[in-house]
Amino acid sequence: MKSSAFDTWSREDFENGRILNVDKPMGLTSFGVVRKVRSWIGCRKVGHAGTLDPMATGVLLICTGRSTKQVDTLMGLDKVYEGTITLGRTTDTDDAEGIVVAEHEVPDFSEDVLRSTLQSFQGDILQIPPMFSALKKDGKRLYKLARKGITVERAPRRVHVKEIAVLDWDRPNLRIRVHCSKGTYIRSLARDIGATLKTGGTLTALRRMRVGSYRVEDAFSLTSLELLIREYAVV
Repeated sequence: MKSSAFDTWSREDFENGRILNVDKPMGLTSFGVVRKVRSWIGCRKVGHAGTLDPMATGVLLICTGRSTKQVDTLMGLDKVYEGTITLGRTTDTDDAEGIVVAEHEVPDFSEDVLRSTLQSFQGDILQIPPMFSALKKDGKRLYKLARKGITVERAPRRVHVKEIAVLDWDRPNLRIRVHCSKGTYIRSLARDIGATLKTGGTLTALRRMRVGSYRVEDAFSLTSLELLIREYAVV
């Protein structure tokens, strides 16, 4: 029986435009997902709407054909993340993939202290992007400069955190849920929360739960998507 995910799965349909909700696995870049999907469907124009770092998982919207024109609109949607901040550790990338540059003791904070700290990051906030990011400075990608050991001043950017909450506290690991606007770096939140608590902090796990109305519960795994395309697509 034909999958109900789409009415049809032909190359023409992918060229006309599809938005695929993919659950990105850990260890793969967002462009790595794009390359895989492109090879499976035989469609030249394939892109994604919002980068996830290799260590992150969850909703990655893949646009094919004419739907690539919707990338900017999709990137502007609110996002929901669940992540783990390891307090007492600071890295040069603000996440677990970086080099540890400082370590501190972590008190057994009460949940009231943690909730109060998180609340200070709710609403409109100014956030300094991490050096290891795809943003540009004088035409050069920041991560390319960072890989050469070059650190440059980054202008704070205004972002909006609609909601931020404690999910679990198991010292030194603080699990949080964040509902935020486009452009919010959860790595930067981890860094700044750690700085506020005077322990340092780095992001050690991240899962994107939702982009707009696209939920991770409804997402294709890469394995299931490949199987469906191979079984049903006419390419």
